[in-house]
Amino acid sequence: MTEPFFLLLSICNKLCYAVGGAPYQITGCALGFFLQIYLLDVAQLDPFSASIILFVGRAWDAITDPTIGFLVSRSPWTRFGRMLPWIVFSTPLAVVSYFLIWYVPVFEDGRVIWYLVFYCLFQTLQTCFHVPYSALTMFISEDQKERDSATAYRMTVEVLGTVIGTAVQGQIVGMASAPCIPTPGDNVTVDGPLSCCPSLLSQKTAYNVASGAICSIYVLCAVVLFFGVKEKKESSRSRSQRMSFWQGIRLVMGHGPYVKLVMGFLFTSLAFMLLEGNFALFCCYTLGLRNDFQNILLVIMLAAMLTIPFWQWFLTKFGKKTAVYIGTSSVIPFMLLVVCVKSNLIITYMVSFAAGVGVAAAFLLPWSMLPDVVDDFQVQNPESQGHEAIFYSFYVFFTKFASGISLGISTLSLDFAGYITRGCTQPENVDITLKVLVSAAPIGLILIGLVIFRSYPIDEERRQGNRKLLQEQR
Repeated sequence: MTEPFFLLLSICNKLCYAVGGAPYQITGCALGFFLQIYLLDVAQLDPFSASIILFVGRAWDAITDPTIGFLVSRSPWTRFGRMLPWIVFSTPLAVVSYFLIWYVPVFEDGRVIWYLVFYCLFQTLQTCFHVPYSALTMFISEDQKERDSATAYRMTVEVLGTVIGTAVQGQIVGMASAPCIPTPGDNVTVDGPLSCCPSLLSQKTAYNVASGAICSIYVLCAVVLFFGVKEKKESSRSRSQRMSFWQGIRLVMGHGPYVKLVMGFLFTSLAFMLLEGNFALFCCYTLGLRNDFQNILLVIMLAAMLTIPFWQWFLTKFGKKTAVYIGTSSVIPFMLLVVCVKSNLIITYMVSFAAGVGVAAAFLLPWSMLPDVVDDFQVQNPESQGHEAIFYSFYVFFTKFASGISLGISTLSLDFAGYITRGCTQPENVDITLKVLVSAAPIGLILIGLVIFRSYPIDEERRQGNRKLLQEQR
């Protein structure tokens, strides 16, 4: 047993570790909130083409997660560790591909291929960063309390990352709103929005500036992680023999608590992904808050960041399962209120802040509970070790693949409803569709997820028992 592996982590170690989670959230938030409206209103793709890009990109991203997870698990130990080299070498290519996602090429015929290629390429490179980083949780300490504490730091910084992503992307792009195109029946005159709004060219430039700023932050966070965290070699545990892809699937899907945890969070994550992917369009067209939507998104993320410490205290005091029920369900009343109350900016800000409290729980709980499932597996299978990256990568695989399907379907739904690219207003069917996508559908998914969590077997008593058994094994 190597003594440093059991030393308590310093606050500096936890902060440096937490900073590494920011790039995933910063870029993910910018893509989640703005990519759909960017493809439709700036790149001027039709909704069907945009849905293909969103679905294929997410599906490809999902497929790469278990693949990278297996490659990471087979990686040899270096003097920097097994996880950190992946993070370092993927970062430069990732920032280049991310920048090109937000660049509108001069040609028009091949734009769909352009965005599809660079979106998929970035997702692959980001996976090479995030899967090793997620599995790194198991290699900074073997103490559950230390891992939970580091996870709380990480979630706070990751939500801060969403705030930064929303602020940088939203505020820069919001200062260069493209003029809308009036349709028959719109009350738009020459002295109205068309004459006072900046040109579409200035909005393209704004997206380039925003993506450049985010790329700089991405690189800075990777540097802090690399120099501020020391990956501990799992010398106290013997590694199992390498296994094939399908053996890995049987391994993780054969562990009941893992399956129930993944399925529960699959539905709740989908709910928040649907809300995230369509909320900008909902604010612009259904609520009529075209000039304020970036500030509304910022309020949601700020509220989430501020309440992460509360949820960390809550799960420590009352248990993680209770935190799942209370935290996830707390957002439902506000999803109902935002579509039932007549458009009002003050009410929308209040609802957005309250909804951010539920978003914080959705950020923190999956990553806080995954280590418990891995520990439970190790207790039941003491002879099978070294598979942490597989468990983490398959969790991300299932959520990303399902989110790709949901985003593709939601964009297609807007197409069928008659969405008008850069329209000043949208048909009534589009308004109804957007209300379903940000309220009714997410609420249904959350309820299904909570029902699944009822059968999740790892309560506080079992978790503490696993902790003692693992200490005895080591």
